[in-house]
Amino acid sequence: MSLQNDFILYSYFRSSASYRVRIGLNLKDIPYEYRAVHLINNGGEQLKPEYKKMNPSGDVPTLIHKGFALGQSIAILDYLDNINPSPRLFPENAQQRALVLQACEIVNSGVQPLHNLRVLKKIQKDFNVGEAETNRWATEWITYGLDTLESFLEKHAGRFSFGDQVSAADCYVMPHLANADRYSVSLEKYPTLQRIRATCNAIPAFAKAAPAQQPDAPPA
Repeated sequence: MSLQNDFILYSYFRSSASYRVRIGLNLKDIPYEYRAVHLINNGGEQLKPEYKKMNPSGDVPTLIHKGFALGQSIAILDYLDNINPSPRLFPENAQQRALVLQACEIVNSGVQPLHNLRVLKKIQKDFNVGEAETNRWATEWITYGLDTLESFLEKHAGRFSFGDQVSAADCYVMPHLANADRYSVSLEKYPTLQRIRATCNAIPAFAKAAPAQQPDAPPA
């Protein structure tokens, strides 16, 4: 049996949380079956009852490993570290691990939830605003995240977010930079983040995980 049959990833090409997990799987050289979940079509496929049986949050990603279902990107990356420790995404040293988690959480809980699809749709509905207004909202929080990451990581970064070793932090930084691109937020004043991006973009594991490379991405 192919190892790929052991792992199934329910993903959406543009989902930054899914992007993080794709990077992690690729870095660990874990093959997986990609199953697309379109967050807009048909009222949002992630909200269908059959999907929510696997992931009660009704979001992506969901990783299935030999029948074990797991949601939330940080839980998935931690799980991957435990079942396949090389390369490590979360350092074994307690202080270094805490710093990597801090970087992840700047994006994971401090920024990305404020401009995800669920929140933007709620803003539009409750406040009767259009796409221009919600784009301004998203841009404000993306910029806040960039400012915070640049200030935090400039003290720790080498080629990657933490020195010259890839970590889970890079799995979170790269999708956040992709969101900045999507909303036309310039990275000119973020030299540390630009350096990290250049390093990561040269690595196939990151390049293969990019939204445009996914099977459900629309044609260029």
